[in-house]
Amino acid sequence: MKHLIICVFALALLFPLALLAETYGIEGVWYNAGKTSKVQIYKTSTGTYAGKIVWLKETKDPNGKPRADLKNPDENLRSRPLMNLVVVKGLVSKGSNKYDSGTIYDPKSGNTYSSKAEVTGPNTLKLRGFIGISLVGRTETWTRATN
Repeated sequence: MKHLIICVFALALLFPLALLAETYGIEGVWYNAGKTSKVQIYKTSTGTYAGKIVWLKETKDPNGKPRADLKNPDENLRSRPLMNLVVVKGLVSKGSNKYDSGTIYDPKSGNTYSSKAEVTGPNTLKLRGFIGISLVGRTETWTRATN
């Protein structure tokens, strides 16, 4: 009887910890912080995670043409469309809803940054872009798109 009481007590203490360790998937479609685009994050054939633009709030430029990657440092890539452009690459799952070792491309500036991410809830993704060490960078909160 004493062992039963100890087991029940131990389970009662550990049960809340199990709830805190809930995992959320990074795969899916996410709005960027400004809700100007949606990025689909998917697992690649190499086991890393990548993300491509699948929706743009403004699909056309002022001339009526599909929006292009105008700020790309490679002049040969400046005419490629933003739609379906892979902007997140190489994220590696580290468990506990955390991912690192990736890169993120910012089409607004044409810059590519190192990146890491954390899914902090079922519909919240914190994505950090940085240069060198993660202390020097910016974190954006993306929200899962439901439609």
